[in-house]
Amino acid sequence: MSAQEPPSKQDEFWIFGYGSLIWKPPPHFDRRIPGWVEGYVRRFWQASEDHRGTPSAPGRVVTLIERSYWASLADRHDSAPAKVWGVAYRIKADRVAEVKEYLDIREINGYTIHWTPFHPASDVDPALLPPAQKGPIQTLVYIGTPDNAQFTGPQDPQELSEHIYRSKGPSGLNRDYLWGLEKALDELSPESSDEHVKDLSNRVRAVAARYKSEGKADPTDETDAATDVIEVNGTTEGTHDKHHHQFRRAGSVDEQEETEKTS
Repeated sequence: MSAQEPPSKQDEFWIFGYGSLIWKPPPHFDRRIPGWVEGYVRRFWQASEDHRGTPSAPGRVVTLIERSYWASLADRHDSAPAKVWGVAYRIKADRVAEVKEYLDIREINGYTIHWTPFHPASDVDPALLPPAQKGPIQTLVYIGTPDNAQFTGPQDPQELSEHIYRSKGPSGLNRDYLWGLEKALDELSPESSDEHVKDLSNRVRAVAARYKSEGKADPTDETDAATDVIEVNGTTEGTHDKHHHQFRRAGSVDEQEETEKTS
């Protein structure tokens, strides 16, 4: 479903996270459930000028590619799971407008709003699902589509891993985003691991080991990425790894670490 086609009936507001939203939740959620969406492929094909890179040296973050379009491309990672695992968050009803505004600011660098059906994992407590829920939950998702200026398209995995290793932005090291996603996916379900993410993670670890064995300086030590300041609701805050946002999640949910491109 497109950004112009929200669900015809949406009694509850849910957001799907497939990148750093998995381990860095949006503010004001009161339910968090693992699961998946279908019809997409997750790839590190979105440039990041505002979080994991800079305008002069963009990093790389994930986006979703429609599977039919991806199948028409020459991707060295030529297979992908049928399910793209992630997490859905229910936002408290009285905070929906605030969270939408917050995420629109946070996801401004090439991402647009879409709607997609989300399938909860089989072991999710039914009490966490919408009342009388049958079938998937309609969730809002931010996607960097192929027509946005930050979309890079297919890249050689080794070149991509080298690029990720040396990239850094106001939110921190690009490699930490990659490794954080790998870890978060591994923890969701026995079947939630993503081979694209796993292969890039292993390659970046190998690059790091090579630099160390050769006595080379970490290239990110020379990168002085300034911390962006964003104004939200009249207050200023730095990007999230350095200054945690001032929003608060609902108290009924166990404390999580802390969101999609924002990490």
